[in-house]
Amino acid sequence: MIVVVGSINLDLIATVERLPRPGETVPGDSFVTAPGGKGANQALAARRAGARTRMVGAAGNDPYADEALALLKEDGVDLSAVRTARSATGTAHILVERAGENVIAVISGANAEVRPADVADAGLAGGDHLLLQLEIPIETVEAALDAAAKARAFSLLNTAPYRPDAAALLGRADYVIANETEFDLYAGLLQLDGADRRARMQDFARRTGRVMIVTLGPDGAWAATPDGFLTVPTIQVTPVDTVGAGDTFCGYLAAGLAEGFGLEEAMRRAAAAGALACLKPGAQPAIPLKAEVDAALA
Repeated sequence: MIVVVGSINLDLIATVERLPRPGETVPGDSFVTAPGGKGANQALAARRAGARTRMVGAAGNDPYADEALALLKEDGVDLSAVRTARSATGTAHILVERAGENVIAVISGANAEVRPADVADAGLAGGDHLLLQLEIPIETVEAALDAAAKARAFSLLNTAPYRPDAAALLGRADYVIANETEFDLYAGLLQLDGADRRARMQDFARRTGRVMIVTLGPDGAWAATPDGFLTVPTIQVTPVDTVGAGDTFCGYLAAGLAEGFGLEEAMRRAAAAGALACLKPGAQPAIPLKAEVDAALA
């Protein structure tokens, strides 16, 4: 079972010719809404990868909630631990330029009400894989890591969005997943030794005994473990929209590990899934099915 404790949003997505500079207004030509939130995205990715998945989080009592949860419900994610909060459903306001890059502003809403007490509803058991991100209160992330250790479940912590106050938690997760920018920032806070990124990743793995995974976009992903170092390529695509690619990687990685794949194979599948997610606009609508990943890798 994959248990995701995290955020649930509705994404409000506008496409523009190019991203505006501060104080500038630029024209756009399309607007859509789509379910999102890093937690929900990763839960859907794990489910589409074939894993039994439970979502733990909160949505508001408002018209956005049903749409935010629609694809999770449709794909069979267990939503029994998603509660209705007093705040509005979380939203992400996304500008996407034609080249595929994006900027995002996130309004937490109900996600700020996901508390340590909610972790009890996660139903963690030995051998489960707990997947976390940083769009919910930091004390809830910490409580979830404690619960995973107590239950002897495996924990995966995605360091997005970057939060300096999360640095102390990285060494408590079995697997840490960061993009290259996030890792470099945390490496400075943690005073990791090494002349380059690879050396600093290895220093983290040696110090903590944990696995550090860094995603590199079109260059695939790296992983430092206490016993070695892995480099995994990805399939090459022409991106339409990179929103949700990192979340797809995380969900597929958790599902691959839960299925019993070794780390290298789980990362290879996750990197391919992340690349395929760039071929369609939006976060959740773009997450590929397991059969699509199998076909791309074949």
